[in-house]
Amino acid sequence: MAPAISISLNDSSDVTDFVIKQGHGVKGLSEMGIKSLPEQYIQPLEERLMTRIEPQESIPVIDMSKWGDAQVANSICDAAEKWGFFQVVNHGVPLQVLDDVKKATYGFFGLPAAEKIKYSKENSSSNNVRFGTSFTPQVEKALEWKDYLSLFYVSDEEAAALWPPVCKDQILEYMKSSKFLIDHLLQVLMKRLNVNQIDETKQSLLTGSVRTNINYYPICPNPELTVGVGRHSDVSTLTVLLQDNVGGLYVRGKEGEDSWIHVPPINGAIVINIGDALQIMSNGRYRSVEHRVTANGSSNRISVPIFVNPRPQDMIGPLPETLANGEKPIYKQVLYSDYVKHFFRKAHDGKNTVDFAKITT
Repeated sequence: MAPAISISLNDSSDVTDFVIKQGHGVKGLSEMGIKSLPEQYIQPLEERLMTRIEPQESIPVIDMSKWGDAQVANSICDAAEKWGFFQVVNHGVPLQVLDDVKKATYGFFGLPAAEKIKYSKENSSSNNVRFGTSFTPQVEKALEWKDYLSLFYVSDEEAAALWPPVCKDQILEYMKSSKFLIDHLLQVLMKRLNVNQIDETKQSLLTGSVRTNINYYPICPNPELTVGVGRHSDVSTLTVLLQDNVGGLYVRGKEGEDSWIHVPPINGAIVINIGDALQIMSNGRYRSVEHRVTANGSSNRISVPIFVNPRPQDMIGPLPETLANGEKPIYKQVLYSDYVKHFFRKAHDGKNTVDFAKITT
């Protein structure tokens, strides 16, 4: 239901107060039936234009039903090297679990603002539970048309105590049901890097921390003037993304090409992408690729990414196995928490974050 409140869209502080401080988010703006985009959401031309969209290109779709097949393993590694993105079907995560987490996402964003605001940075009882809007509003020149809830997993006990009741069980089930898929993908990807066994130390380095976001992209009055999410690559090891059937996710084309490729929704599929941490650990063999989400003028969109990451206290750099044949390291060792802080202290800016870890000559 539309918020029964009047605000001046020409007054940026009025809009900020309504969206951020009162907890209505951009969903609240959308539901007021606004006819034009508030000025602070209008992105620079270069950020909203995609110079070239490749309608004939698509990222690989991999059937995971034959888990142990060498051809499946090769397809996964080839996709990680060439595209950095791929979709998986017959992945072992029950379709009912996917449906339930999508419903729970709508359930959370359907709560009154007074309920959602309890989980904001200012009000949340834990830094591990955060309701917000855009990306990092305090440093962005133009805001993104998205609301989100971010949940950092510590334990089932903490989740039961602190996560919103309307969605906590479904998100936990989605995370647990995805674990086998995540572990299998990493085993396959590591094998091509000559890591034949993932011991406890490496497992912790690859998957030591997990964060799940639920994202809501409401109908936008001028979608051509803004973005749902700006150009960026993820800082994760792997991202496991559930998207609905609306579409709007675009990934950068093959290396060296200034083009964008739509990731079409496939019923029951999960989107996998390589994050910066794995690009660094693979010494650049696997690609963490720029992606973005467009705003939509006719449909609300949701997505649920699981970000599988190193722990904050881990040092990340090229794995010794990637350098065993005399290959020169492209990246230095960096503290993962420093890398993540660098990502969040600025607006989305494409692939620039990874330069933080590059060896400069």
